[in-house]
Amino acid sequence: MEWKREWKPLMWIVAIFIGCYYLPVGSERFDNAVIESLHLVKDYAKEHVLLCLIPAFFIAGAIAVFISQASVLKYLGAKANKIVAYSVASVSGTILAVCSCTILPLFAGIYRMGAGLGPATAFLYSGPAINILAIILTARILGPELGIARALGAIIFSVIIGLLMHFFFRKEEMEKASIQMAMPEEEVSRPLWQNAFYFAMMIGILVFANWGKTEATSGLWFAIYSNKWLITSLFSAAMGICLMLWFHLPKWQVILAAAPAVVMALLFSGHPTIAFVAGVIGLSLLISPREDETGEWFRETWGFAKQILPLLLFGVLVAGILLGRPGNEGLIPSEWVSRAVGGNSIMANFAASFAGAFMYFATLTEVPILQGLIGNGMGKGPALALLLAGPALSLPNMLVIRSVMGNKKTIVFVCLVVTMATISGLLYGTFF
Repeated sequence: MEWKREWKPLMWIVAIFIGCYYLPVGSERFDNAVIESLHLVKDYAKEHVLLCLIPAFFIAGAIAVFISQASVLKYLGAKANKIVAYSVASVSGTILAVCSCTILPLFAGIYRMGAGLGPATAFLYSGPAINILAIILTARILGPELGIARALGAIIFSVIIGLLMHFFFRKEEMEKASIQMAMPEEEVSRPLWQNAFYFAMMIGILVFANWGKTEATSGLWFAIYSNKWLITSLFSAAMGICLMLWFHLPKWQVILAAAPAVVMALLFSGHPTIAFVAGVIGLSLLISPREDETGEWFRETWGFAKQILPLLLFGVLVAGILLGRPGNEGLIPSEWVSRAVGGNSIMANFAASFAGAFMYFATLTEVPILQGLIGNGMGKGPALALLLAGPALSLPNMLVIRSVMGNKKTIVFVCLVVTMATISGLLYGTFF
């Protein structure tokens, strides 16, 4: 019996040994794939961790602490009004403007607070899929038809996927609903409008710190981009005032925590990320030792970071080895992808959906990638299929979803996204 228990570790050791023994080091494609994966992880760390994920972790932690479970259950719970729940979840991306990785802490936060599986997965899909900046860029570069189809498809998609997830796991959802109905009403420490304002400040920091550069040299988008860090700093200042007035943090401590960020902003005006990091460190040092709700906020934030960040970085590394960065190749030749997505067959749309689901797209990069693929013969249907599957899913994204929902729900969710994207691409390619 003892020997039988050791078979599994032995097989793992043998498999790893054989993999290491026959590692194709020296092969040009393998060596290039490894380099590409490291480049992708570096780019991800530079572009997404500091400005995207860290604010998202703090928002997710705040959801777990500052929003009462009763509020989540009222609007997104298993017994919530379906029209309200799916309406809120399906249009969230237009406000958040986040990518498939940044949405994960927010999804984990509302799901753990008791949100129904249907509304939670609708939120998970819609967050990155209907990023308003990405839709505008799609319409401008790839044509208004594709931009409109992407926007409508993503909103309809999120609702259908959420409803199907609820249907497939309705037994679990009914059990969850019965438990939630028996929960006592929680005491509310602050009015809802104060919490809503505080969350608006945090979302403002997330959105404007990541505001993308525009090709225009005038107009509203250019004005916002030119002043993005000023706007971000105003949101940060308002957040600090909230901490003093509504969360009762000592004024001198808040000012002391904010001082390094102000100094860094003045000394390194050309590198605003330094001031941003100083602000994050100051906030962490301010709230982490406390035993009240702000201290609990930091502990929840740190918990999300420990769970999600390692999986994301590992997933980005694997995605880089397999597919490389945009414009560069990994182990899988890019010509295979280009060849598979020509025309408007079921296989072409499925190939685009499947490839999009596993590839990692940084925010807004899917549009220039598609522009190149269309130039190489990609059909309009597969283009839409990739737009609907790609931004909402990625290999790193799947690893984290699995840690939150489990294997079965993750597999069903991924299959629904790929299937819906394939059908939508096929219909779009047929009529347009």
